Amino acid sequence: MDIAALIAWVITALGGFYMLGTWLSRGGAKAGHSRLPVPVLFGHFALAAVGLVVWIGYVITEKAALAWTAFGLLVPVALLGFTMLARWLPVHRARTAAATADAAGQQPEPAERYFPVPVVAGHGLFAVVTVVLVLLTALKTGGS
Repeated sequence: MDIAALIAWVITALGGFYMLGTWLSRGGAKAGHSRLPVPVLFGHFALAAVGLVVWIGYVITEKAALAWTAFGLLVPVALLGFTMLARWLPVHRARTAAATADAAGQQPEPAERYFPVPVVAGHGLFAVVTVVLVLLTALKTGGS
């Protein structure tokens, strides 16, 4: 189960890297109209990356403290992720309105408007799977 969690975590991270790269390449916070607060976005990224390193440490050593530490890091990662999802949804829903406004020469679109829905959905789905597998492993349910 620990390897399955690792694989799910890596897949989740790949989706996150893609969205971060998209956000940065489209201007990110520099454009000044992103709905994703920089501390939330980079806090989510940093805590998830540290958690992944801790999880790799758990996979190598099988020390329960590392499994629980990784799970503990995933809790704020998930909360920050839900915060960003809640702030992204109105941007996604306003796609047609934003396209019309841009055509009229009004305010440019937020960088997160370019996140593909399948990537957002896949990132969230694999994140949930990761949290569940890490918790089950930490609880020693199903073995490791």
